Amino acid sequence: MDRRHLLAGFSLAGLAAQALSSPAANAQEPSAGRQLIDKFAATLSAHDIEAFAALFADSYVNHQVSAAAPVPTSIPPKKASVGFFAARLKGLPDLRVTVEVELATNDMAAASFLYEGTHTATYLGVPATGRRLRFTSCDIFRIADGKFTEHWGMGDIAGVMAQLKG
Repeated sequence: MDRRHLLAGFSLAGLAAQALSSPAANAQEPSAGRQLIDKFAATLSAHDIEAFAALFADSYVNHQVSAAAPVPTSIPPKKASVGFFAARLKGLPDLRVTVEVELATNDMAAASFLYEGTHTATYLGVPATGRRLRFTSCDIFRIADGKFTEHWGMGDIAGVMAQLKG
């Protein structure tokens, strides 16, 4: 074996060892993004709004725009987002959130969430109906220092309203 092939073999072996030892290759070590996505669903399902709020940086920016559920501009984005989910928990007190699909790195994460709960109090301006609601959202987050710092997303607010109004 000539010297060139020997060096190439060592280089490939080194790259393979590095890839196998990296967090991305090790399913036992989820990325920071995946951990935050899982905490997002878990804290909402546990109805722990304080732990949920702690997932967001104070400088959090929400880029989501929805005519059906506009983001208030007079309230800081973190406070507005936490308030939106607190209202969801109040309106759907048995809410459960499931991560259907997630893709994550250490600085970006995307997920499709499934929300299920019974409408037993006013939610989105609609008095309690007793209906079981099921809806989804797709969300993309930027992550820094272990917290969500930016958000882009689309929630099925029209589907929620259709279910609320029967």
